[in-house]
Amino acid sequence: MSHVAFVSRRRLLPLLVSACCASVALVGHAADAPAAPAAPVAALPAASSPNATINLIRLMAERGLLPVADAEKLIAQAEAEAMQARTAIAAAAAQPAAAPVADDTVRVTYIPGNVRRQMVEEVRQEVMSQAVEENWAAPRTLPEWVARWRFMGDIRVRYEGITYPSGNATGLNSNFWNYNAINTSSAPYDVTGAANPSILNADQDRDRTRFRVRFGAEIDLEEGFTSGVRLATGESNSPVSQNQSFGAAGAGQGGNFSKYSIWLDRGFIKYENTYAASNWSVTMGRFENPFFSTTMLWASDLGFDGLVFQGRMQPGEERTFRPFLTLGMFPVFNTDLNFASTNPNKFKSTDKWLTAAQLGYEWTINKDFSAKAAIALYDFQNIEGQLSDAYTPILASDAGSTDSTRPTFSQKGNTYMALRNITPDASNGFGTTNQYQYFGLATPFRDVVLTGRLDYNHFDPVQISLIGEVVQNVAFKQDAINTKAVNNLSKSGSFEGGDIGGILNLQVGYPVLDKRWDWNVAIGYRYVESDAVVDGFTDSDFGGGGTNLKGYTLGGNLALSHRVWFGLKLMAADSIAGPAYKNDILQLDFNGRF
Repeated sequence: MSHVAFVSRRRLLPLLVSACCASVALVGHAADAPAAPAAPVAALPAASSPNATINLIRLMAERGLLPVADAEKLIAQAEAEAMQARTAIAAAAAQPAAAPVADDTVRVTYIPGNVRRQMVEEVRQEVMSQAVEENWAAPRTLPEWVARWRFMGDIRVRYEGITYPSGNATGLNSNFWNYNAINTSSAPYDVTGAANPSILNADQDRDRTRFRVRFGAEIDLEEGFTSGVRLATGESNSPVSQNQSFGAAGAGQGGNFSKYSIWLDRGFIKYENTYAASNWSVTMGRFENPFFSTTMLWASDLGFDGLVFQGRMQPGEERTFRPFLTLGMFPVFNTDLNFASTNPNKFKSTDKWLTAAQLGYEWTINKDFSAKAAIALYDFQNIEGQLSDAYTPILASDAGSTDSTRPTFSQKGNTYMALRNITPDASNGFGTTNQYQYFGLATPFRDVVLTGRLDYNHFDPVQISLIGEVVQNVAFKQDAINTKAVNNLSKSGSFEGGDIGGILNLQVGYPVLDKRWDWNVAIGYRYVESDAVVDGFTDSDFGGGGTNLKGYTLGGNLALSHRVWFGLKLMAADSIAGPAYKNDILQLDFNGRF
């Protein structure tokens, strides 16, 4: 050796890391950059240098791991540091005794070629591992957090034709009052007839074009936690429909190419875990219907607010019989903090809740048959209207003590009662004027429900399914309702409503429309008496929505691609009790999902 160089580890490692990082950058951009002719290596030292660092840099440049221009800069830096080291050695030699060598320095006398190659490879692998872990080796790779998001959405465009066959009751004598419009109005209705009430249409045909857009995401929060959000269209904050009619009448509803509203439709946090052969979860917020059910009870677009626990046995060859359990508590209505806002004295809270439990099982009978069945109890607290304390409203805005027991959303079909106990006196003509009223549900609701499904898979992938559900409102007391009902009355004025409902559907075809020309068809019949279920939460399509309806549904779907399909549905409904009401609806849908 002509001379000996001492190189600090703290100086050698940055050089090697810089060189390897340069090679990583070349790898990251190699797929995009056109091949360029290699720069001549003649600018580098042609012979082996006594400096190990320079030899290492030269070797990396020769193997294409480092651009020549960068190698020249690193060699110049290494030579300068070597010169400083030689100067320091000479100064140290002039001293009486040699200074001790620092613990973090390496005395380099000679590095064989195989050792140099091993050093380069070890450093390169270390830097590359760090680059991959921190995601800067491939600059176009998405960040780690993006991989935890799963986006989804769908779009539906619909034509809907609504016809009313002849013979329907019409006008004021029809008793088809729009109780939802009355109850959500800023002022109650004077039942003495000073003005006409809001009446539901029962004889004038309509058609409309509508669309529905939903967009959301599920986010993996890790360690068993997930979250979800979804936005959706809608003409109002109706809980049972996200449809928006093109050119809809009404303030803020569109028309003349106005823009449409977007609503927060879902938002929840969920924890899920597996224990032994079971899977269980807890969900909080606003989420999809967690129950095994049909649209007779819960509309397909309905979201549930609150807390739900779900547990089920996981599938397995040895587990042909798998039970499941769902428990939930859901706030339906929360009394205004300042109720009544127009009174100096406040009224007690009348919060409404739904407590629900469902127990069921899934059964793989054999290779052709499978079944699912469940029994559920849906218990509503304070859902029914309550008669107020006796008082005499001077103005329509003078609140009654039970005004908050009226439903904030309803469709039609349930039996209603007047809420205000108005004392007749001289100020109201002894009951002949100023009878300002809101209306509440005339019965409590405590629904016991049996739901079942039988699938026949012999013709797989075509499936034949029979789905049925029956319900009874066990809290219904007809004698109690007779004394206060204001609708669902016969011509003689007696109450005609009921408390039971049932639905049966037969479906044939592909259960999932996954590719072009996949299809399915369905036919069904339902019979839902006036107070079997809460009319505000049931199907919004059949009969125009609500209860006190019976009739048939016929429909089918055809896939036009993996993500686009066409649907057709015809519904024919007839009233069960009260004035005559018939309704036929045709729906043509184009659907796309992403």
